[in-house]
Amino acid sequence: MTLIEALVWVSIFTMAMLALTTSVLYFYRTSDYAIEATSATASAQRGVDLLVRTIREASYASDGAYPVVSIATSSFIFYADIDSDSAIEQVHYYLSGTSLTKGIVDPTGDPPSYSASEATSTVSEYVHNADEGASLFTYYDASGSEVTDYTKIGDVRFVTVNLLVDVNPIRSPTIITLRSSAALRNLIGK
Repeated sequence: MTLIEALVWVSIFTMAMLALTTSVLYFYRTSDYAIEATSATASAQRGVDLLVRTIREASYASDGAYPVVSIATSSFIFYADIDSDSAIEQVHYYLSGTSLTKGIVDPTGDPPSYSASEATSTVSEYVHNADEGASLFTYYDASGSEVTDYTKIGDVRFVTVNLLVDVNPIRSPTIITLRSSAALRNLIGK
């Protein structure tokens, strides 16, 4: 084997290894983002499912208050039994930065009162509704008309949830939209 043959063989081997290394690194970078995006989307879907199930169970408070406390495009406060005990909790879903957050207030005292501080937990991260100017919640009355006057909480019978999720807004793929809806079962027919 001559020196020229050896140099040609080494250069071909080096180029092949460089191409292989570049391909493997590209694969890992791409897969890492896809796995992260899939995980965030699955987490958001579980959060939306829980939120919708909770909204369906909205009911009169332990102190007799109306089921809906407050409505807004990025916040919804209502009463529901979320832990299958004898008390009805005050539930608050809202956007906090890029997180969908749930706050719970358990009733205390006799007669029951909802004056305790809210225990919060994150339902979903990477939420970009505020960045995109999209409503998280949309409310409808018994006839299916959208409730746009947020002081008319007594009209709300149906709620849609529109969650925009994106792990990294700079990279593709684009924002993933998760939509679901729920009727306030304990208010149907009222």
